[in-house]
Amino acid sequence: MTNHSEAIGPTDPSTPLDQPVVTLRTPAELADALPYLLGFKPENSIVLIALHGERGRFGGRVRLGIPERAEDWASTANQLARCLVGGCERRGSRPEGVVAFLCREPADGESGKQVVDGLRPLAQLLRTACGGLDVPVVEVVCITGGRFWTYCCPDIRCCPPEGIPLLRPGTSVLAAAATYMGIQVNSTQSEIRSRLVPWGTAAAVDQERALDTAGLALIPKMLGEEGGDIATGILDLARRVMARLAAAEVITDRLEADNRDDELLAHDEAAALILGLQVRTTRDRAAAWMEGDAAPAALRLWRALARRCVGAYGEHAAAPLALAGWVAWSLGDSVEGQEALDMALGADPGYLFAQLLNRACNEDFDPEPIRRLLRGGSADQASELLGAEEWLEGDALECPEEQEPLEDAGVTPPRRRRRRLPHAAGGGGRVSGGGIWTSNGPGTGPRNRRRTIRRGARNGR
Repeated sequence: MTNHSEAIGPTDPSTPLDQPVVTLRTPAELADALPYLLGFKPENSIVLIALHGERGRFGGRVRLGIPERAEDWASTANQLARCLVGGCERRGSRPEGVVAFLCREPADGESGKQVVDGLRPLAQLLRTACGGLDVPVVEVVCITGGRFWTYCCPDIRCCPPEGIPLLRPGTSVLAAAATYMGIQVNSTQSEIRSRLVPWGTAAAVDQERALDTAGLALIPKMLGEEGGDIATGILDLARRVMARLAAAEVITDRLEADNRDDELLAHDEAAALILGLQVRTTRDRAAAWMEGDAAPAALRLWRALARRCVGAYGEHAAAPLALAGWVAWSLGDSVEGQEALDMALGADPGYLFAQLLNRACNEDFDPEPIRRLLRGGSADQASELLGAEEWLEGDALECPEEQEPLEDAGVTPPRRRRRRLPHAAGGGGRVSGGGIWTSNGPGTGPRNRRRTIRRGARNGR
C-alpha cells in the first residue's frame, strides 16, 4: 500500500491554528476524503486534486464527467491537467503533485473489477497528461461498487484484485473533523442531476410538439428584422414566469417543489423560452438575474427549462443548464453550479459560455467580477463579456485545443435534428403582433413527469 501524507484542512499558513488538520496516509483515507473535498458524492467522474508543499497539502481541484467514448479520454485528460495546473499557477502556487480519482458505478451485470480494468487506460492517460506538465500523479484511486482500487500499487498483499471496502460513512477521523468544521455532504451527484435531466414520461411528447410549433413561429422572426422584439418578448415572458414561481407557496421537499414548478410552466411558455435562450444576447441579458430577489426564481426557471429540453431538443439544454450553473454558483452553491455547467457541456461540448464558467467555477474563482460587470454594463457589453475569453479578471482563458471554435452571436440551429411535421402545441401559445409570446397560461404542465427517473432521488440513491 502506497503511503501518503496529504492533509485536509487549512491551506493558508495564516489560517487560525484551532481549525483541525487531518493527515491522510493511505488510499482508503483518500477515498473517504473525496466527498468532503467536493461537497457531494461524485458518480461517473474524473477528479484531480493538486498537492502543495512537502506535506502534500490539498489545493485546487477539477472535476469532469467521464466521457462515454474512450477516444475522447486523451483530450479530456489533457484538458483537465492544463486546467488544474494553470489555475494553481494563476493563484501563485504551482502544484508539486496530483491525486486522481475515477468514480463510476458498475452497470447491470458488471463487476467492480471490470469497471477498474475498463478505466485503466484513462488512469494512464491522466498520469501522462500531468507528467507532461512536469507534475507527477502520486496516486490514482478508482471508486466503484462500494469498494476502491489503486492503480499505483502493484502489491496484491495490500491492494488485492478484488479491491478494498470503503470506510463506513461517518466513522473516520476525517468525518469527525468535517463535522467540526461545518462541512456537510448532503447530496449525491445523481440527486443534483435529477433536478436537471429531461423528462422521461409521456409528457415529453407534448413538450416536444410545443417546441416544434414554437420553432416554426419564432425562429424565422428571431433571424429576421423582428429579432429585437422577439428577444424583448422572451425576457418579459421569463419575468412573468419568475414572478409566478416566486409567488407560489414554499415547498421544502425538492422533488415536490420541482413538480410544482413544472405545473406552473405551460408547454408553450417553456418552448418559447428555450428557443429564445438560444440567442446569445438574450441569454446574456437573462444572466443578469444572478442575485437579490430575482436569483432564486431564475434558478428555478432555468432548472425547469432544462427538464423540458426533451427528445430532439437535447442540445438546447446547454443554455438553461449554463444559466442554472451560473446562478447557483453566484448564489454560493458551487456544487450545483459545477454539476449544471458540466451537464451543459454534456449537452453541447462546444458551448463556450459553459466552457468559460465551468473552468472558473472549478478553479474556485470569485464570481463577483462577473456580477459587477453584469450589473454595471449594458446588455451589449454583457454579451461581449460573456462571449469572449478575457472576461475573467483580465486573464485570457484558453479553450481546449481539441475543441473547435463554436457558437456565434446568432441562433444556433439544432444539430442532428430529425425532420418532422409540426403538431399542435398543447398550450395554444402564439406570437402577437408586437413580437410578444403569449400563452393560455399555466396549467398545461404534466402531473406525471419522469416519476420513474426521480424515484431514485427520493430514496437517496
